[in-house]
Amino acid sequence: MAGSGPHFLVFANEKGGTGKSTTAGHAAVALAAQGRKVAALDLDTRQRTLGRYLDNRAASIQRLQVVLPMPVYETFDPGRGETLDAVIARLSADAEMLVIDTPGRDDAYAREAMARADTLVTPINDSFVDLDLIGEVDPETYRVRRPSFYAELVWNSRTQRAKSHGASVDWVVLRNRMQYVEAHNMRRVGAALGELSRRVGFRVIPGLGERVIYRELFPKGLTLLDLHQIGGASIAHVAARQELREMIAGFALPDAEPSLAPLRAAAGG
Repeated sequence: MAGSGPHFLVFANEKGGTGKSTTAGHAAVALAAQGRKVAALDLDTRQRTLGRYLDNRAASIQRLQVVLPMPVYETFDPGRGETLDAVIARLSADAEMLVIDTPGRDDAYAREAMARADTLVTPINDSFVDLDLIGEVDPETYRVRRPSFYAELVWNSRTQRAKSHGASVDWVVLRNRMQYVEAHNMRRVGAALGELSRRVGFRVIPGLGERVIYRELFPKGLTLLDLHQIGGASIAHVAARQELREMIAGFALPDAEPSLAPLRAAAGG
């Protein structure tokens, strides 16, 4: 990708509580662990979840005096007088991947980031509450009635990018917390997503489980790839690490190694 600018990996969902920022943070670190030059940008000036997570990681690196994969990162603040274009240009200067986390609400800067996406990731919890963001479902048949406003927004962003850059956008819907959903409901959600994906044009991949582990790692800014820095790592940690590896592989990013050998080497296993 040399000379063509970074690949934009944008995490967007107008609904909060879907694990969007957690997923974005782990993805940014995992890609850095592959040896890529990664930059990360948090557009949620109020919550700053991604920015605070990476602040915590930088502090852990300093405190423990260890070398860990670390992306370059910033939190965008329009109050500083710098445009989003200028911030993106600065972060893009030496980056192979630019990971952008958007606010969990409709936002002008989020829309601008979506219009730049090469890979657009929409995390959802595996429920009809979250599915409603993408499409309206019939309460009797559980068939999809129509795409939602958000699906139309994504469609317009993809159309805009195709016109301005002549490039397609890979829209990925990430099913988080699948392990904790009743099986019959999970099948219904899966069937509705499958139907909607054919109509709207997105891929569906499994995401991260509802694990206390992810919340516990936040204060230190660690990921499951840092097991050698986590005292008392358990079988649950190893299983969660595999979820992360499979999620990164599912993004099907350019030049990614399907075997994720660099990830295993960086993770120490």
